[in-house]
Amino acid sequence: MRINEDLTKPVIVRSTKLDWVPSPAAGVDRRMLYRVGGEVARATSIVRYAPGSAFPRHVHSGGEEILVLEGTFEDEHGDYPAGSYFRNPPGTSHIPASKNGCTIFVRLWQYREGDGTQIVRHPGEGESAPLREGGRGSARPVRRRERARVDRKLAAGFSRQRRETPWARVPRPLRRPRSWGASNWSRRVGAGCPQERRSKR
Repeated sequence: MRINEDLTKPVIVRSTKLDWVPSPAAGVDRRMLYRVGGEVARATSIVRYAPGSAFPRHVHSGGEEILVLEGTFEDEHGDYPAGSYFRNPPGTSHIPASKNGCTIFVRLWQYREGDGTQIVRHPGEGESAPLREGGRGSARPVRRRERARVDRKLAAGFSRQRRETPWARVPRPLRRPRSWGASNWSRRVGAGCPQERRSKR
């Protein structure tokens, strides 16, 4: 099975639009985001455990990385509530289960060669790390001069769009300002309205 296997192409997956695919264990379903291989595969998936479901003991020959999205994930080593993150390096094993049900984000067989570090982080643990370049919130502040230049470009584009829009060329009805007298208003209408000029000829 191959799903989004070409890593040279950017891909956006709307996971909520994917069907849940049953796994070999009853009550455990998957939404496959990336996969190369059969049941044992290099894969990235969203996995849903129904309440009371469990997966038989298995060894992670290629390693496993899990982020708990909802509920509480469990194994013989402990409980992992939503927000927990852990990595089981190649060669580790466990019996995953969930008493009340949970949803997790899983990556399989995606360890670098020689990486055997096991990590377990519960919500609130660990240290905050700076965002990568280009990440949300890391953009430098926009200077006033740059903002003004952007505003002028946007205004120019809006004006051009108005000129190119058919309804923008329809003349608006003229209204007489309160400060104008009747004679000034007549001269203004006569000079600016083609229909008025034709009617006076």
